[in-house]
Amino acid sequence: MAIEIKPADSCQYDILSLGEVMLRLDPGEGRVHTARQFTAWEGGGEYNVARGLRRCFGLRAAVVTAFADNAVGRLVEDFILQGGVDTQFIKWVDYDGIGRTVRNGLNFTERGFGIRGAVGVPDRGNTAASQLKVGDIDWEHIFGTLGVRWFHTGGIFAALSDTTPDFVIDAVKTAKKHGTIVSYDLNYRPSLWESIGGHAKCQEVNREIAKYVDVMIGNEEDFTACLGFEVEGVDENIGNIQVESFKKMIANAIKAYPNFQATGTTLREVHTATVNDWSAICWHDGEFYASREYPRLEILDRVGGGDSFASGLIYGFLADNDPQQAVDYGAAHGALAMTTPGDTTMASVKEVQKVMKGGGARVVR
Repeated sequence: MAIEIKPADSCQYDILSLGEVMLRLDPGEGRVHTARQFTAWEGGGEYNVARGLRRCFGLRAAVVTAFADNAVGRLVEDFILQGGVDTQFIKWVDYDGIGRTVRNGLNFTERGFGIRGAVGVPDRGNTAASQLKVGDIDWEHIFGTLGVRWFHTGGIFAALSDTTPDFVIDAVKTAKKHGTIVSYDLNYRPSLWESIGGHAKCQEVNREIAKYVDVMIGNEEDFTACLGFEVEGVDENIGNIQVESFKKMIANAIKAYPNFQATGTTLREVHTATVNDWSAICWHDGEFYASREYPRLEILDRVGGGDSFASGLIYGFLADNDPQQAVDYGAAHGALAMTTPGDTTMASVKEVQKVMKGGGARVVR
């Protein structure tokens, strides 16, 4: 067995994610600063993983987050419900009528095209999710009584405030106590850490969280910035240089964190905002597993591609407990997710499996 995962019949949930969910406002083919209308979606790095596992792969999913109790919060809740993710662990906070004490996060996101890269303009200060603190959620009830096979969270949520790092640490400790597999996406965002201690605080927090992680997700930049693993020969391009630098980094990481049972990352070479080379690599038990390559992948909306990789990777372990299947599911699901708008997947498991087998884009009738 690759990873010792609790059986499905012993748990109420296959996947639980912890993170902030924002209202995404998308100007479509236009720009935020010239838009006259927006399409609304929901999205959040950690939540997107749970939604992918529910919507594409059909697993039992739930999210832990918080909203100000107003019409915007209820709109985001409605999106979550449409995705089939259980909302019983959402904390609702009384709204003060103006957003002085609590509010809901917004994320204005341009898709990018050609030489114009994607742009995100988050507006997430003082949100309900960023104010979550130890004691707000009964983790013992969730992991000990209800049961969860896999718990996923990440560095974006951990960086939201002075209280969220301890909240994450409390969650992962309790998950491990009850035998739940913990995955964590490092997702380094320097702008988020800046106001709560900067790079030093980022490493302090992530090094503590890493002690309780089974499956660590992140690229060389993430591992270097968050955990301090310096790697020579890092290259932004897909291919042997990046793969070799990732392998060197992982060799150092597993010495420091022998609790890591697997790691994974996507490999991307950006030709333009809409054309990327794409693949992925996974480490488990001393071996590396590479996905097939997707050269010159045409992209409609790259936001959420990494989250869909993570959900496919997790599905491969939950369904088959096979690292090769896991990285193949991850790469294929991430590739498909970037062909549709919004942060979250619109793919089916049959479509993912077809792409994994090398299926083309001929019309299906």
